[in-house]
Amino acid sequence: MDLLAALYSIIIYPIIYIFPAYTANALPVLLGGGAPLDFGKTLDGRRIFGQNKTIRGLFAGLVGGSLIGPIEYLLFGFGYMIPIAIAMSLGAMFGDLFGSFIKRRFGVKSGSSAPMLDQYGFFFFAMLFAYAANSAELIGLGIAGLLFITILTGALHVLTNIGAYRLKLKRVPW
Repeated sequence: MDLLAALYSIIIYPIIYIFPAYTANALPVLLGGGAPLDFGKTLDGRRIFGQNKTIRGLFAGLVGGSLIGPIEYLLFGFGYMIPIAIAMSLGAMFGDLFGSFIKRRFGVKSGSSAPMLDQYGFFFFAMLFAYAANSAELIGLGIAGLLFITILTGALHVLTNIGAYRLKLKRVPW
């Protein structure tokens, strides 16, 4: 495999592939706010999701991430990315909400850090939902591509959260 083909298959295509999930995960920070998704309701005396999970944020993540599919189709001809983008967006939002739900059950306060769960909850479920939508494309990323986006996800999560905190988009840097 020549260098350009390796660069494309291990770095560029995996970034294109995961971009709907990254978009779905980022947009609630940028466009969220408003009414909490759990409407302030509790379960076992604790909030279901917490104050930071909002209706507007969920909607922004689902719509924004899903729109990446048609954009990738127009830019690259990847028509198969349309259902994958929708699935990834659903998975990313589900994973983020699942993480918040788990954190609340363990008494972790809203906005507090839960390493690994915070960084990879959205990613794991986005990949799981993407696999359900089109397993061949996910498997086609190969071990090197999957490893790259897994490492990239952890690094980007830390860097983007610090950036969002400094821009006053988040109250905490994680």
